[in-house]
Amino acid sequence: MIIQLAIIVLMAGSCRQAETGKEAEDTEGFVFAFVTDIHVQPERNATEGFRQAIRKVNELDPDFVITGGDLIMDALGVTYERADSLYDLYEETVQEFDMPVYNTIGNHEVFGYYEESGVDSTHPFYGDKLYESRMGKRYYAFNYKNWRFYILDSVEEMPGGGGYYGYVDREQIEWLKEDLQDVDTETPLAISVHIPMITVQTQLVHGTTVPNNQGSVITNANQVLELFEGHNLKLVLQGHLHAYEEIYANGIYFITGGAVCARWWQGPRRGMEEGFLMVDVNDQKIDAEYIDFGWTVEE
Repeated sequence: MIIQLAIIVLMAGSCRQAETGKEAEDTEGFVFAFVTDIHVQPERNATEGFRQAIRKVNELDPDFVITGGDLIMDALGVTYERADSLYDLYEETVQEFDMPVYNTIGNHEVFGYYEESGVDSTHPFYGDKLYESRMGKRYYAFNYKNWRFYILDSVEEMPGGGGYYGYVDREQIEWLKEDLQDVDTETPLAISVHIPMITVQTQLVHGTTVPNNQGSVITNANQVLELFEGHNLKLVLQGHLHAYEEIYANGIYFITGGAVCARWWQGPRRGMEEGFLMVDVNDQKIDAEYIDFGWTVEE
């Protein structure tokens, strides 16, 4: 078997600026924004930072927005009242987008996994239940023009509790199997997950022989990708790492989309500014650009 692999990692100073949000003239062409790792919160002027990103997205005028998870900061280790108020803040602010928004769950949306939250698994909104009560389904699919998009939940509680790891659960695996049976094998497909399926960030930062840990990648990514064999999977959108990379492997683009908040609203992280992706789809050609929306941290 021949494996094709190409990797592009976007570093500081190499961000390209998009001039317009709708350039594709093909009837099946479209543009969308991938807006990940927002971490909205009352502190650090984060809400105004998110609003500035929204204004830039609206200016570029994509057809829709996909969020990549970590919408709030955070529900893992806080009280229910704090977590609920953060969902209020996100729901209020996200209404400022001028186009439809499709949300992806991240680890920071999950309630109560950390002991400091003061709750346990008997709480009615424990885990992803709070997300589902406020935001809707944690996994689903939608169609746009001739494409089908799968939004997946990549966060699972560690056995015995106390944290999370990257995993797509059995319920989603069975749903994907059933759904894909009715999808034409020529239909171009895309996936959005928060925790990456594959990444080179661990090796870039910590050394070429250092393995990924369970919290930085989806541990059963191969099982998920095998479900799409024989189908036309073109794109996997990822977040979580606050880094931008493009990995092209076996005909699939794996794009880790940076972070709207960069270093959690405290400036650039490893040289990467606050930003989001504009993804231009022309038939089945994909071009992604990282947009620095001009946020400046207030000292």
